[in-house]
Amino acid sequence: MRVLLIHILLGLAWMALSGHFSAANFAVGLALAFPILWLTQRGKATFSYLTKIRQVAGFAAFFLWELLKANLRVAHDVLTPRHHMRPGVIAVPLDQATDLEILVLTTFITLTPGTLSLDVSSDRRTLYIHAMYIDDMTQFRESIKQGYEKRVREVLR
Repeated sequence: MRVLLIHILLGLAWMALSGHFSAANFAVGLALAFPILWLTQRGKATFSYLTKIRQVAGFAAFFLWELLKANLRVAHDVLTPRHHMRPGVIAVPLDQATDLEILVLTTFITLTPGTLSLDVSSDRRTLYIHAMYIDDMTQFRESIKQGYEKRVREVLR
């Protein structure tokens, strides 16, 4: 938590020194603070913090890529005369997920066009997802487990 506070203060210091108070300038200050943190705060907490920031950035990039692909697929299906949908409900087994992990996972799945989280089993071991495009059930299940679930677990643990 201390490293996060130092990081934010360095970003604010950059804004004050440059004289431009905007979100973009604050982001530049945060980016410039990374090497400073790495050089001055060489400890386990800093390494853990920087690793967590990298994981969050990786998850954001992954989600934006999945969002772009899903939007293009749905738009293509809507704009072409022939529908390419193969809808269905699929059960995805969860690996010892906490309530927060399940909440974040289901939220990001639902935010992706063409997929909708329907239900979680009472023992919290299975997530039921409705998808518009299921070409291969095994591959779809693995894409959820190795994509969303794995990255959510990395960020939240």
